[in-house]
Amino acid sequence: MFEVNGKTIAVTGASSGIGQAMASHLAKNGANVIAVARREIALSKWAETTNGNVAYVTADLGDIDTLESVSKKIASHFGKVDILINAAGLNPRIHADEVTKHTWNKTLDINLNAPFFLAQQMMPAMKEAKWGRIINFASLQSERAFENGISYGTAKGGIMQMTRAMAQAWSKNGITVNAIAPGFFPTELTASVFSNEALAQKNADQTCIGRNGNMDDLTGPVQFLCSDASSYITGQTLYVDGGFTAK
Repeated sequence: MFEVNGKTIAVTGASSGIGQAMASHLAKNGANVIAVARREIALSKWAETTNGNVAYVTADLGDIDTLESVSKKIASHFGKVDILINAAGLNPRIHADEVTKHTWNKTLDINLNAPFFLAQQMMPAMKEAKWGRIINFASLQSERAFENGISYGTAKGGIMQMTRAMAQAWSKNGITVNAIAPGFFPTELTASVFSNEALAQKNADQTCIGRNGNMDDLTGPVQFLCSDASSYITGQTLYVDGGFTAK
C-alpha cells in the first residue's frame, strides 16, 4: 500500500532542503524522480550522487509564464508525471512596513501561484490515467502570524485553501491533493533560526515532543501521501511539527 516503486514524481525546490531530501528518499524507494529548481550546479551534483532513476530540470518557478514549457521538460524524462510535490519556497522575512510590490509578488508567485499552475499543466495526463497525487507544502504560518512573515504567511495561508479547492476540482478524477505543514526543520529557509541556539531551543521547547524536526520525520508522511495508502484522504493539511501547533 505504501509503495512508490515505478511512479514518476516531480519535486520542486529539490536543489536543497526539504525538496532535495524528499527527492532522494523517493528515488531510493524506486520512484522515477525529476528534481526541479533554479540552481543547475546543485541539481547536477544531486543527480550524480543519487542512486536510482533521477533527472533534473532547471527552472525559475517564479516565472509563471514559463510553466507550460517547464511541464513539458519534466515529462520529457520519464513520461507523464504521476505525482507532483510542490516544495519550492521563498521567505524574505521583511517587516510589513518594508514589503515592496516586487517582493510581495515574487513571494506569492513561488509559494502559491507556481504550485497551482504547474499542477494545472499536469492535470490532463493524471485525469487520463485516473490516478494522481499533488502534495503542496504549507507552513506553521498557514495558521499563525510570525514576525516579519506577512508575505510568506499570506502565501502559505493560501496554500491551505488552495489545497481544499484543488481537491474539490480534481479528486473525482482519482487525483488526491493534500498539503504538509512542517514545523521547524534545518534548511536554507530556516538558517537564521537554527544559527541562533537560543531561538532554536525555544522552538523545540514549544513542541510536545521537545525537539525540532529532522528530514527523516518528513519522509514517511510524504511517502504515505504519495501512495495508495492515502487514497481516501484529500483536501487535508497534515502538520508535521512535533505538536508545535497543539500547545
